[in-house]
Amino acid sequence: MQIGEYSFDDFCEKVRRFHGSPAPGVLIGGYMVELARRSLPAGVLFEAICETRACLPDAVQLLTPCTLGNGRVRVIHVGRYALSLYDKTTGAGARTFVDAGRLSAWPELRAWFMKERPKAEQDGKRLLSEIRSAGEGILGIRQVSVDLRQLGFKKIGPVMPCQVCGEAYPASDGEICGGCAGKLPYVQEVDAGPVG
Repeated sequence: MQIGEYSFDDFCEKVRRFHGSPAPGVLIGGYMVELARRSLPAGVLFEAICETRACLPDAVQLLTPCTLGNGRVRVIHVGRYALSLYDKTTGAGARTFVDAGRLSAWPELRAWFMKERPKAEQDGKRLLSEIRSAGEGILGIRQVSVDLRQLGFKKIGPVMPCQVCGEAYPASDGEICGGCAGKLPYVQEVDAGPVG
């Protein structure tokens, strides 16, 4: 079964180059993206919501024009392995998810997905084989209507230099940038000297 324009093996290689390995979550995500995309009207300009940070955003970025950088992928981490593609003007879309009730025919895939044993005890070749064989058969799909107002999209607006560090940031964030306001996890930041 194809994943977009790719054979399973070609998609594995594309995932390896982008993600660092042929990650099972990205491979399954490929099937999820394609199932959701087929549920949308042809030619619709769509965006994506991923309900987990793990792997799914990479599948969306590999197979659609939606990326984190262009703002057309939103990650709303609720820990479910699900994604939605939806019409960016109406909110009408499709949500795909791994249906845990359909995993029983695929023991290695089930063990991986349900975290039933440590990664070191998993059979990676069998897992990939089961993902290839299962394809979309382990997925569920539902029609959704996304509340576009709830998502919002904040434009950056005017930018100004921070009074503390001098770096540019959105003026709407307040008197100082988020970094100087303690919103980053850095314990210490030391100038590494000139670049170039």
